[in-house]
Amino acid sequence: MLAVHVNIQVKPDCIDAFIAATEENAQYSLLESGVARFDVVQDRNDPAHFVLVEVYKDDDAPAFHKETAHYAKWRDTVADMMAGPRSSIKFETLYPEPARWEAV
Repeated sequence: MLAVHVNIQVKPDCIDAFIAATEENAQYSLLESGVARFDVVQDRNDPAHFVLVEVYKDDDAPAFHKETAHYAKWRDTVADMMAGPRSSIKFETLYPEPARWEAV
């Protein structure tokens, strides 16, 4: 399984709108067959810093995710809310076993 951490710095006056758009995207992402988890976390020390923790069942799932209508809507909605380009790091999941990554 593939875990991707996406770091996003948002303009301070856009935090609430970013959260709303990102929560909607996360909800729809969890309906994709290739998505095991899609978590949205906010930095306690810097509320304008967010990390999306995306866990995919296989290496093809991220490409499919980026082709969905809900991703395109999110991408276009939040584009002007970002204080800079987002960055990501890809990880191989080790623990827990894949079945335990599944969203409830």
